[in-house]
Amino acid sequence: MRLLITGGSGFMGSNFIRYLYNAYKTARIWNLDLLTYAGNPENLADIEATESKMPDDERRYTFIKGDVADRELIQRLFEENEFDTVFNFAAESHVDRSIVNSVNFIRTNIQGTHTLLDAARNFNTPHFIHVSTDEVYGDRLEGSADEKTLLKPSNPYSASKAGADFLAQAYIRTYNLPITIIRSCNNFGPYQYPEKLIPLTITNLLEGKKVPVHGSGLHVRSWIYVKDFCEALDAIWQKAHTREIYNIGGVEKKNMDIVAHIASCLQKDAHAWIEHVNDRPGQDVRYSITHAKLKSHIGWEPKYEYKTAFADTINWYLANPEWWKKIRDTKEFTDHLDLQSKGMRF
Repeated sequence: MRLLITGGSGFMGSNFIRYLYNAYKTARIWNLDLLTYAGNPENLADIEATESKMPDDERRYTFIKGDVADRELIQRLFEENEFDTVFNFAAESHVDRSIVNSVNFIRTNIQGTHTLLDAARNFNTPHFIHVSTDEVYGDRLEGSADEKTLLKPSNPYSASKAGADFLAQAYIRTYNLPITIIRSCNNFGPYQYPEKLIPLTITNLLEGKKVPVHGSGLHVRSWIYVKDFCEALDAIWQKAHTREIYNIGGVEKKNMDIVAHIASCLQKDAHAWIEHVNDRPGQDVRYSITHAKLKSHIGWEPKYEYKTAFADTINWYLANPEWWKKIRDTKEFTDHLDLQSKGMRF
């Protein structure tokens, strides 16, 4: 197998590469990542270390620094390597950042996807898996979105992801490309950039800093352990139909409950460590999706118990302070955290 993973140095992409590397011993994996603020080579340092001890002709992992919107680079990669499957993780993904400046979101999420789809079409790639998000459905005050629900994105990030979804659907319809679209709920687990809610809460509390919570903190999101997500994506790749859309859902929790649970695990009083800040403009009150279609088609269900997975995640950050402290010390991180902590005014 010859597999291209775009955005493979980010949180979800690096976890999936590690999963593939260990699960498929004959797979050749190419990781294309521009290494913007959330792309971190240290996310795959263990695989790089393993590969460095192997003869060149036995190595199974290749890193390429590059932009998914660079047409010349993408065409050359597809021509030289004849990929069997493309997993498109590459995305700008933080809502706050998209509200401040959406330019990179349009380039990576829409133009980048377009460039990859054209290459897959030109080189007859057997399977293209586009990783999207439940945020494209927008607010769900009641019930849960299924794969036929109208897309109603609420911010520049989710709008750019919806645009990429529409492109993928158009390439299925117009060119009959073997594309599968995945819309996942929020992931959590090791190697998540510490700007996101769960690692931000963990690392702030470990450093004795208050946790900024948007508005009331009563917003509801669905959560899935990243290891469950990787297994779901693998099952879709191996067993599900191409030219289909599949939701990957999880457990619904209020943001405040997430923060309170982490504080409790770290033996802290949540009320003393939460700082309510301005809510973001156009904030979605609740995301909710059903993965009934995925369960019906291939029988997939999450297998990791929520509290156990959460404890494993907290323990990972406790055991790896050198990883997250290095990120938190960068100007890129501190400048954005300062905006979050003060409550952004856009």
